[in-house]
Amino acid sequence: MFCASVPSPDMKKKEDTSSPVGVLEDYFRSEESESCSSKEPTSVLEAQRTSKANSPWHGFFQLLRSRSKKHLATLHPLSVLKLSLKRSSSMREMVPNLFSSSDSFNLNSPTTSFTLSELQAATNNFSQENLIGKGGYAEVYKGCLKNGKLVAIKRLTRGTLDEMIGDFLSEMGIMAHVNHPNTAKLIGYGVEGGLHLVLELSPHGSLASLLYGSKDKLTWEIRYKIALGTAEGLLYLHEGCQRRIIHRDIKAANILLTEDFEPQICDFGLAKWLPEHWTHHVVSKFEGTFGYLAPEYLMHGIVDEKTDVFAFGVLLLELVTGRRALDYSQQSLVLWAKPLLKKSEIKELVDPALANDYNARQMNLMVLAASLCIQHSSLRRPQLTQVVQILKGNLSCLKCMKKSRVAFFRKAFSEELFKAEEYKSPNNISSQLG
Repeated sequence: MFCASVPSPDMKKKEDTSSPVGVLEDYFRSEESESCSSKEPTSVLEAQRTSKANSPWHGFFQLLRSRSKKHLATLHPLSVLKLSLKRSSSMREMVPNLFSSSDSFNLNSPTTSFTLSELQAATNNFSQENLIGKGGYAEVYKGCLKNGKLVAIKRLTRGTLDEMIGDFLSEMGIMAHVNHPNTAKLIGYGVEGGLHLVLELSPHGSLASLLYGSKDKLTWEIRYKIALGTAEGLLYLHEGCQRRIIHRDIKAANILLTEDFEPQICDFGLAKWLPEHWTHHVVSKFEGTFGYLAPEYLMHGIVDEKTDVFAFGVLLLELVTGRRALDYSQQSLVLWAKPLLKKSEIKELVDPALANDYNARQMNLMVLAASLCIQHSSLRRPQLTQVVQILKGNLSCLKCMKKSRVAFFRKAFSEELFKAEEYKSPNNISSQLG
């Protein structure tokens, strides 16, 4: 489905068995050799088992393997998970892109394995009352652990068994890598009775639930905080991780809000690594959420950072207008907003629930960022580093976009940008653009 990345020379070296890659490679090797008699002395095998047991990931893969030999309630008998040489090879091509060496691995990665009974108790047996999200391949339930901690439990529900295992390992591998205040925290997993990921959950739930399902409207201060925090989280995924991560499903439902309304990007089910020397992925399998999909993805299957930038622009419009990306009549928020943006009719865009209770400059900055992010051509869209600077009020980063066709930009900020350029040296502006 996706372009296969070429393993780097470092990946071809023997992996440390204390790293996720090493443990996973060891897992595949052990699966492949189960039908063969070992020539290693018993003492050597015992020493290897002892070494592997010291890895925090050993328990997870040992559990996955042991569960694969038992009938599960919601899946086929997972004895079919005993991997063939062919499947092991194809999975290995994918996994090195999911796990890196232990020096870059998030040591706060999940170590808690939950039993099916624990997950059932937390969610009242996965009751519909606790269902807080549902996609094409998974369901998300609100739960409460015995210690009172609120969690979101994602249960994979559709796809072939091979696809579910691959998606499970992919999402878990990516989430175990990320470590940022504006990304969701993975605290555990469960492989009994299905494949489950357990995440932290704030009492506020998702941005979508508050923006569209709450009687209390979000204040402008909170909306602006959510916009800036989400942009910083996306910037981290694109530029702050060892490998570039394209989320591919940025939307209001995938932004969780902490107790103090700090946004956290969640649901990495569609996320993909983008190798350093690649410009983009070309995807043949259509996935994502209508209303947030970039034109180049819809037409050509192209996925890169600008795919996330477009979706983030739609999210900004949601925060400004209070409207859904795609309303119940299937009207696109982008198509509705563009004529108003072209005429710079900001008051027509603003959520009526805000009335005039908002910071006018911050509103202009957010509308400017949204206007740039949703441009049809991906080449005209800014990078996330520029988006963050715009939201913070630093317009000097847009010197290279002076000729932008965004009418709102020219009308609302041309004078301010001109003044900023008078006091900014070329070297300083170049360093900001870099």
